Amino acid sequence: MTTYAVTGATGHLGRRAVQELLDRGVPAGDVVAVARRPEAAADLAGRGVQVRHGDYSQPGTLPAALAGVDRLLLVSGSEPGQRVAQHTAVIDAAAAAGVQRIVYTSIAHADTSTNPLAPEHRETEGVLARSGVPATVLRNSWYAENYAAQVDQYLATGEVLGAAGDGRVSIAAREDFAVAAAAALLADGDGGVHEVGGPGVTLADLAAAVTEVTGTPVAYRDLPVDEYAAALRSAGLDEGTAGFVAGIDASIARGDLDTGDADLAALLGRPATPLADALRAARG
Repeated sequence: MTTYAVTGATGHLGRRAVQELLDRGVPAGDVVAVARRPEAAADLAGRGVQVRHGDYSQPGTLPAALAGVDRLLLVSGSEPGQRVAQHTAVIDAAAAAGVQRIVYTSIAHADTSTNPLAPEHRETEGVLARSGVPATVLRNSWYAENYAAQVDQYLATGEVLGAAGDGRVSIAAREDFAVAAAAALLADGDGGVHEVGGPGVTLADLAAAVTEVTGTPVAYRDLPVDEYAAALRSAGLDEGTAGFVAGIDASIARGDLDTGDADLAALLGRPATPLADALRAARG
């Protein structure tokens, strides 16, 4: 029997990946949900899943969390500036535990991207390559939920403000990324790098999708990067955060988040969820 583990199992992506493993017929006893707060995974434990304490920032918790695991889905951490050390701790523990394959959720075009989030993923991919553990790298593009969370703001101002120009971003639903991650974990003989995302859309297309979903006209207004950063500061963001957000849009303009949808569709066995549908679902 193969034992599958998912880190970050109480987060949105990790929890849905665990559920997908169960839905695909993996016995609950062969699934390990690694969580910083195991009590938050009580529902999974109730289904028979092995819930184990594992904290990226506490390497001493990881050997027991990964004992007996054959395949590991390493969901990337959520703390910028801490990810390389955290991911390295998990990878080292996995190698010591004899894990046979790691599936890692990276970022689109991590090897070349100018996205402010890319360097830590690029370094993690290097750690994986040096670990000797066979790996599948899922270079995920952007969640639809990243934009769905801002829809009320778009409606209040009547516009999507940004600095992405005509650059395309391969937006997909978090649900799709989670299902794809579970599929990659289950696939025999699979490996290598997958550029994972939905069909590329511009932020003008995003505004059109918001208009379709809400019935309220919303347009995209493009600004130079420095003016966008200034607008973000005026809206209350500190200088560092404003520069970070503007830097993401600048990377979109360069095509850094445009993966196309072929790899995601192949993992899903179906097309990615259309953008309007993903926004609608995210808004409930």
